[in-house]
Parts: sequence; C-alpha cells; structure tokens
Amino acid sequence: MFSGGHDGDITALAWSPNGAMLASAAKDKRLLIWSAKDQSIIARYEYPNVVDIAWHPTKNLASFTTSDGEVFISPEFVGEQYASLLRLPKQPAPFIHDPLAEISANASANNRRPEHTNGHRPLTSRPRRDSLNSLDELLDGEDEDVDDFVVDDDGAGYALNPGRKRPADDEDSVIGPPSKRSNLNFMRPHYHEPFQPGSTPWRGNRKYLCLNLIGFVWTVDQDSHNTVTVEFYDHEFHRDFHFTDTFLYDKACLNDKGALFSCPPKDDSLAVVFYRPHETWTQRADWRIQLPKGEAVLAMSLSDSFVTVTTTGNYVRIYTLFGIPYRVYRPKSSPIVTCASWRDYVLTMGNGPVGGDGNTKLLYTIENIKRDEICQNEDTVALPEGATVKSVFFSDHGDPCIYDSTGTLLTLLHWRTPSRASWVPLLDTKLLPRLSSGRKQENYFPVAVADNKFHCIILKGGDQYPYFPRPLLSEFEFSIPLTPPPTQKPKKQKKNKRRTGDDDDDMLLDDMTDEEESEEEEEEGEEEEGSETRKLEQSFVLKGVQSAQMSDLLESTKSTAGQRAQLARLEVDIDKTLLQMLAIECREGEDRGMRALELVKLMRDRTGRMIEAAGKIAERYGRTILQEKIRDVGEERVAGDGFEDD
Repeated sequence: MFSGGHDGDITALAWSPNGAMLASAAKDKRLLIWSAKDQSIIARYEYPNVVDIAWHPTKNLASFTTSDGEVFISPEFVGEQYASLLRLPKQPAPFIHDPLAEISANASANNRRPEHTNGHRPLTSRPRRDSLNSLDELLDGEDEDVDDFVVDDDGAGYALNPGRKRPADDEDSVIGPPSKRSNLNFMRPHYHEPFQPGSTPWRGNRKYLCLNLIGFVWTVDQDSHNTVTVEFYDHEFHRDFHFTDTFLYDKACLNDKGALFSCPPKDDSLAVVFYRPHETWTQRADWRIQLPKGEAVLAMSLSDSFVTVTTTGNYVRIYTLFGIPYRVYRPKSSPIVTCASWRDYVLTMGNGPVGGDGNTKLLYTIENIKRDEICQNEDTVALPEGATVKSVFFSDHGDPCIYDSTGTLLTLLHWRTPSRASWVPLLDTKLLPRLSSGRKQENYFPVAVADNKFHCIILKGGDQYPYFPRPLLSEFEFSIPLTPPPTQKPKKQKKNKRRTGDDDDDMLLDDMTDEEESEEEEEEGEEEEGSETRKLEQSFVLKGVQSAQMSDLLESTKSTAGQRAQLARLEVDIDKTLLQMLAIECREGEDRGMRALELVKLMRDRTGRMIEAAGKIAERYGRTILQEKIRDVGEERVAGDGFEDD
C-alpha cells in the first residue's frame, strides 16, 4: 500500500481533509501526493527536509515546513486534473473492507450482522418519516449518520471530531441543522474562481505579477515591504526598473505605454490602483486611485486607450490612461472572473447560470468602450465539461483568445458582429508531436498569441506555473486538431539472408524477402502521401480562419493598402493549397474525381486563373471527364452563377 514512491525514510504524512489523497515527504527530497483509492502518485514535487505538512480545510492549498525553519505555502497544491478529488465527500480509508472477503461474500453473509470497527456502529436504515412532499424528508433521506462513513482506524486525522458533522471552524458550520449541511453544501453551485491573466501564485517569497511578450514583473516579499522589478525584453525602447513597494501590490499589467499595479485592502487601508507610464513630457504623470471601502481588485487589464478594473463589488471600472474615470457599470454575469482589453475593446468574463452538473456557465461580454457598442453580450465561453479557463488575452491582431485547462488554445471568430461569434481551436497541446511518444509529460503556461504562433513557457515535473530563475519563452505553430497525431512506428530491421545450401530454398527465401520489402515500401509511400494530405488540409483550414479574421478586421476599421494586400495573399495561398490537394486526388485515380471537383468549387479566385490551373492539372493526369467538369465550373463562375445557393 502506497509503495514505490520514495527512496528514503518518510519524514511527514498528511491526509487531505476528505481522505481522498495522502501527501508524503521523505529524505529523498521528494514530496508526493497519492490517490487513496488506488494508491497511485498524482503529483510530484522536489522539496528537501520537509518535516510537517498541513492541508487547508476547504481550499486547494497546503503548507509545509522544513528542518531549516522555512514555511512554504503552495496554492493549487493538487493539479487541475485531480482537483475534483478535494470536492468529494469523506472517503473511506483504503482497504477498510477486505476485497477478498467481498469477492467470497454469499447470501448468508448478507444476513450476518457486521462487526463494529473501532467502536463505531455501522450504517443503519431509517424508517420513512413525514409525507412524500416533505422537504425535510427529501433533504434528510440519504444523509442520516453520514458522519460514520469514514472510520479513522489508523489515526491519520481525516475523521475529525467524532460526534460532530463538521469541525467547529468550518465555514459551513453555521448553515442549517447538522443533518442538512452536507446536502446544502452539495446544492451550492461551484463558481469559476477569479484570476489575473499572466500572473502566478506565491511560491516561497516570490511571485510573478505579469508575464507577456513586452516583459515581466515580479515581486519579492521582504516581510515589512516588497521589492518589485520590471524587466523588458527589448532594452532599446525601455529601461528596466525596480522600486520598494510599501503598498504590497499583488497584480500588475504591462504594455508599451506603461505599467499598472493594484494592491488589496488591508485593515483600514483601501485597495489602490497605480499606473506608471514609461515616458512622459511632464514632471509627474503616474497616478493612484483608491477604490471604495470594501472593494478589492479581482482582475484588471491595460490597453493603449484604457485601464479596466473589475472588483469584488461586482463593478467594472474604466479609467483613461491619465486616471480620469470614464465608465462604471455592473455586468450581468457575476461574480466576475477576469478581463482583457485591446485598444478600445474590453472583454469581461463572469459566472452565469448553474448547469446540471452544479457548475456555473462561464459567460463573456465584449464591448467597444469609446463607441459604447456591445459586440457580444453575455455569450457562453465554449468549454468542455469540467474544464476551466487558464488565461484570456487578445492576439497581436486584436482577436480574443483563451487557453483552457485541457491544453487547448482557442480564438474567437466574427466577434465584432453580435450573436455571430464562435470559438475555434488553434492548437491542442496534447497532440503536439513532441508528446507523441508518450514518455514526456509537460504543461504549458500561456503567454501570448503573436506572429501566428502560440508563445508559452514549457513546464516540467508536474508544475502548473513558472518559477525562478526566469524561464525561456517557447513558441509553437498553430495546428488545428483535425486528426490524431501520427504514431511513430519502430523501423523494421532487414532480415539476414542465411544460405541453407539448398538452391530451391534459397530462391524461395529471396522471393519472400523481396515481397516483404516491396510491401513495406508501398506502406511507407501511402503513409507519406497521407501525411502530405493531412498537412495540406491543416493549411487550408488554418488559412481560412486567418482569412476570416483579417476580413472582419478590414470591414470594421479603416483598412490600409498593406492590410488589403495581406488579405489578397491569404486567399491566393488558400487556392494554391487546394491546387496541391487536387494534384494528389488526380494521382489517386479516376474514382477520386468527385472529391477533386469539390476542391475546385472551394476556390475563392474570381478571375478564373485558378480554375484554369486546375484544368491543366486534370489534363496532365489524363482526367478528361474531370477536366470537362472543371471547365463547366469556370464558365458558371464567370457568368456569376458559381456562388449561388443550390
């Protein structure tokens, strides 16, 4: 039980509050988290000399101490994949019931009175009370004696306070009678937690306040104060700076124009928002604004035009870059989760209605602050069941993007037109070729989308957030998930031709070997051709998404000649990709003619040059019937009938 994880003596053990997980530390400098159900390791950390571990009673957080006198507080102690285990009810200790006894159980065993364990009485049935319409009956029907479900037979401490439903300091202990608390907790909706994009939780005494392509902001806890450092990637335009922080800022944003900070309220001090521009032609241009009493900053964003602050008072507060209050409003979806901004556009996310699984739907709104126009109003964020948003940001072209807990990067198409927006995947990191072997496990911390690439930080060892020293940025090309990644097949070794001395046997062996080699060559040729087709299909779909985004941008803004030329090049590239796919279909044979003709109909060219090129490809491969049908498509398109609905 719980074997194979440590190579040294155990120094600390701690059960999670519900007994679903066990944290262990040993002299091998490892801190492990185990699943109590199957005794498997679900997380690994490297911390030496750990002597004690303590779980938070309600949150995904743990603290541990070392023999050096250090105390570590670890938010998101359990990874997103297994965080749901913390929300389970109290779990039985492993092997409370002997599996062999359960297998050999028979009817007589069902009638036998079970023995009491550690003085606890077994679960007993309760006769029906009240009427069928009684609310008390519905609430109490299945939870009588639920406190006896976990038996603390090993003294691990996860069955607390015998005779009480919950510990006295539990936040839910004041809600309703004891027999109904577990039901009320089950009925309470699960909200999406607020987060600041680009930031990390505290780890030791350090924390990243902001990470993006401009630079990064980090802070160090010095007990009485913090020290904040702002560093840039391009030192030709901006100089690094650091300052002593007596306000204890915990959030930051950074762009080409300035840096934005905020601190939470504490005691009699109010929450403060502080903006510092990089350049100014006056003596003083930075400003501070205090929020009303009782409000704290949940998330904030900084664009070239506005400062956006979302607060615990369920307000969205908009300021100009010089601290002038511009707008204050309360969004419909609450509590607020996060926000992002680009130029005059602001995107806010909040909790919406509760779904059937007890989780709230995540809703978003996009509006143009300067024009006072709503682009998308309380639309749903497309997330699979159980997934959460890890980050939200605008790309360098101004398109909203999200990165979710499943490792998928999505962008929003047609978001400037109300009720037309749709979330389109750009990359699924689980399908990256670097992970195809299955031997490598990585997480990715999203940073930005720029130059048609996903910029991120690669995390190893089960980490969810980057730490110091400053990690390097990595970038991945977009790859829309259309097909599973190709599997790497082991190369077959050529068989040695051993001579037997019999000429007939040797000739038969040579013939069999030649046939096997020819079959392998044919299979390799088919795989290469299939790989080429997949790449072309990937390019076709991806360029279609990019073309749609560029077209929307030109329609809603004053387009430049360069932007119009870029859109024209994208459409030409799409048609060239279709021509390459057409050549492959023509090589395959006459039976692929209908698919080849469909490729021709997908072309966007209005001049007829691409249709003419398609006809030449069909002629080259001797596809006479296909060539005639392509000519008919070209004539219909010239006549103006090619784009009408069938």
